[in-house]
Amino acid sequence: MASFLGVQLKKTYEVDLVKPMRTFIENMISSADVNEYNSSLNEFNKLRNSMMAKSVDKHESALEVLYRYYDQLVAIENKLPISENQIRILFKWKDAFDKESFFSGRRTLGVVSGMYEKVCMLFNIAALQSQIAASQNHDTDEGLKLSVKLFQQSAGIFGHLKDIVLSHTQQEPTPDLNPETLAAISALMLAQAQEAFYRKATSENMNDGMVAKLALQSSDLYADAMKLLQLPSIRELWPRDWIPATVMKQAAFHALAEYHQSIVAQKKKSYGEEIARLQHADELMKASSTRGSGTFCFRTEHNKVVRALELAVKDNDFIYHEKIPDSKSLPPIGKAPVAKPTPLPATMSSKFVDLFQKLFPLPVHDGIVAFDNRKNQIINQETGRLKEATLLLNSVLASLNLPAAIEDLSGDSIPTSLLEKAQQLKRDGGVESLNKMMQDLPELLGRNREILNESTRMLEEEAKSDSQLREQFKGKWTRTASGQLTETMKIEASKYEQILNTAIQADKIVQEKYNKHKEAILLLSKQEKEIKSSLPSANPTAALQDSNVVQELRKLMEQVETIKAEREVIEREIKDATFDISSKFLNAMAQDGLINEEAISMPELNRIFGPLREQVSDSINRQKALLNKIQTSNTEFSNAKASNQSGAQREAMLKDLAAGFDMYIELMDNLQEGTTFYNDLTRLLLKLQNKISDFCFARKTEKEELLGDLSKEIVNQPSQQPPQTPKYQQRKPRSGRLGDPSPPPGTAPVVPGGSAGLPVTASAPIPQTSTNSAQQPPPPPYYGGEQPAPSAASWSAPYPMYSMMPMPSGYNPYNPFMAFPQPSYPGGYPVQPPQYSYPGQQPPPQYPPQHPPPQQSNYPGYTQPQARWP
Repeated sequence: MASFLGVQLKKTYEVDLVKPMRTFIENMISSADVNEYNSSLNEFNKLRNSMMAKSVDKHESALEVLYRYYDQLVAIENKLPISENQIRILFKWKDAFDKESFFSGRRTLGVVSGMYEKVCMLFNIAALQSQIAASQNHDTDEGLKLSVKLFQQSAGIFGHLKDIVLSHTQQEPTPDLNPETLAAISALMLAQAQEAFYRKATSENMNDGMVAKLALQSSDLYADAMKLLQLPSIRELWPRDWIPATVMKQAAFHALAEYHQSIVAQKKKSYGEEIARLQHADELMKASSTRGSGTFCFRTEHNKVVRALELAVKDNDFIYHEKIPDSKSLPPIGKAPVAKPTPLPATMSSKFVDLFQKLFPLPVHDGIVAFDNRKNQIINQETGRLKEATLLLNSVLASLNLPAAIEDLSGDSIPTSLLEKAQQLKRDGGVESLNKMMQDLPELLGRNREILNESTRMLEEEAKSDSQLREQFKGKWTRTASGQLTETMKIEASKYEQILNTAIQADKIVQEKYNKHKEAILLLSKQEKEIKSSLPSANPTAALQDSNVVQELRKLMEQVETIKAEREVIEREIKDATFDISSKFLNAMAQDGLINEEAISMPELNRIFGPLREQVSDSINRQKALLNKIQTSNTEFSNAKASNQSGAQREAMLKDLAAGFDMYIELMDNLQEGTTFYNDLTRLLLKLQNKISDFCFARKTEKEELLGDLSKEIVNQPSQQPPQTPKYQQRKPRSGRLGDPSPPPGTAPVVPGGSAGLPVTASAPIPQTSTNSAQQPPPPPYYGGEQPAPSAASWSAPYPMYSMMPMPSGYNPYNPFMAFPQPSYPGGYPVQPPQYSYPGQQPPPQYPPQHPPPQQSNYPGYTQPQARWP
């Protein structure tokens, strides 16, 4: 019985998976430590190399390697997306049916897409399954069972590819990935799976009625495969033996169905039906033998049919004498469609372990990032409310010179609160630290500006280069335009440009605040003696030391300190709030496949921040009531001091110092925040620059490869025929022997072989000789084409003696590389193998092409040998 057919595997090229994926993890997944994934990245790269090496092994262990790599591709699809806009890895795969002839060239497609890699891997898995199934020992039950399983799996994968290939490649695929090609292969694999079921049934001696139905279903499936294989758009794609084997099996299995059904008829004593079916089976077997083109493998089965037919006819003629019905009037046999395509499983390998299990899928990661943004927005909003209220409280107290006014009742000493502020200012670095941070800001700004400008320049240069090449090559420049790929990066760069402009305005405001309070900050940075000597003196006000209004103001100042301490605790709780949001996102993705980030985030944020928001609002409301009391008590205190006019200048200076300290604290916070902002922005800009640099490098590599392919295409294009020689350049024969032309005296003869087939005339004159010279002229050179060669007598210049080398016996001047006789087919050209088509199909083209006989040579005195074609 005929052997099974296996599909060739696609071939690919090595790629580096480690570097681009490591860069993506480092730049895009801020929560991940890239060093933790070095071993996983290297293992993934080794897995692909192992897949390439194991693809040549026809064993199930090789399939396991392919399964593991494919499962890993599926696992990282949502974690490490390989595409032109994210991880740029160019996967190049050859056409599985490419014969790599000199004229057709290699059919290779390279796409920056993980989905394209998955498609090609599925093709190779299904192809290797078919090869392993075809190579089994089909005389054993284990071999048949494995073949049935693998052929059904292969049919399912090819059928799945037919539905997804165009959406996954996003461009014209190679011929082996054409949907029509995949549909034909899937039908062929399913037919072979049904054939394996038939073989298993016959080996187990199943009843002939069921075997007949299995055989007829096999015939129908091979008929479907035959129709698809013979589609005009793909019929030249297949190996030479595929179509003959398919059409042979289609007829043979129909014959086997009739044969087994004849046995059923014999058991029912329907001898006429038995003979009719055996006659039909014999006809089908003969047709199958003709279609097989010399590869008919059902001779044993055909002999069984012939012997059974002879015996049945003999018995009927001598014993039963039943009328033999027409085969068309026989009852239908029925079919048993037991072979079905196996659906694609979620995971193919039973030993699969996700190398990047710790990485969240990108939707989950994006949800976490969005949640963090919401959380940070709430934190900034609530802490901002607290700071704003505290700044208002400090400014009001500074304008009232509190608590310094109730501490400096003697008029000569420095208030205790002012001394504490001066000491805190010195501990924090004083004016020197403030000046250093002020000087560092422009440098940090300039560094970020340079990085952003360089990133923008690289994008503009790449877009300009792509635009020029697209204008130069027009439709041949098929890669994706830069504008479609860089839109996201341009938007990101524009966003950073706006952020820098906003930061510049903020830096100006900080500088203005510093200049306004610079003198007070400088004075507070000095020693206590210098501060005391700088303060104006005032008359004693000791009488107010124990007054009720001073006692009330002191109590109110204690409440102010309490509110400030409470706010520090609230602010710390807000900043330290923790959440376990990743598990909720993972559960939502597992259940629905999508993540509604806002619906999940807002309840969780309200649960944690709700009580803290209430505490912030309560603190602000208590501050309002406290300020009203402070202003009322301070008014009474001011009226009590109204009689002492000499302390006004001192009080004003104390107010300035208090305001200077508050501004110092605010400026230090602003400058620290600005320094952190610029450093964080530098890190983000460097990530953007690295991403743009990797993109430009990948586009440059892609450009060089595409230019190389275009150059080869241009070089391999057939050149045009040279122009016809003008009439004035064609030599006219003179009167003489054989009409041969002679060069004019004193000039060199015209020698063939010039550019574009035109004759070339030597410019140097040669000496004339007598026409009666005894020297023999050389034999004439070979002239191709229609023009006659000049005879020896027409040359007047003396040439050295020359004798021609004898030609080999089988020399063919139309094929100078064939120096020796070649074997020829008996009777001339090889017999054209028969081609069969299903009803309704057009006849296939003949092969090999018929070559016209060569023209006779014009070489003088040389007999043209019989041409022999391989």
